[in-house]
Amino acid sequence: MRVLIDTNVVLDFLQEREPFVDDAAKIFAKIDAGELEGFISAITITNIYYIIRKVSGKITAQDALAQIMTDLHICAVDREILEQAIALNFQDFEDAVQCACAIANEVDVIVTRDTSGFVNAEILVIAPGELENIMGR
Repeated sequence: MRVLIDTNVVLDFLQEREPFVDDAAKIFAKIDAGELEGFISAITITNIYYIIRKVSGKITAQDALAQIMTDLHICAVDREILEQAIALNFQDFEDAVQCACAIANEVDVIVTRDTSGFVNAEILVIAPGELENIMGR
């Protein structure tokens, strides 16, 4: 199964944010084990770097990126993705970009704690704790 992991879930994992870290860690463990194929968008990379650098410094931010980039596919954000995101007409443009990346990369599901931001998505969107329930479908 191909999953696009939203920025908030990646940050939960990297920053060990309670009470969300356990569900996020399970997803990354499944990716490490080859049970899932993980994707993130290029904007997630820039957002993670910015957020972690502000909180913990440049070296920690670089280490965090190195950690996630080894196991995940990075979805490019180009003109076509941005045009599709605009056409999706979501309330939040960043969520629209995530969705457009997922569609372009034929991802099966988007995993996010902000499911309400993806109400009109053409793709299945679930919370991290729901992933085990749909695996094997």
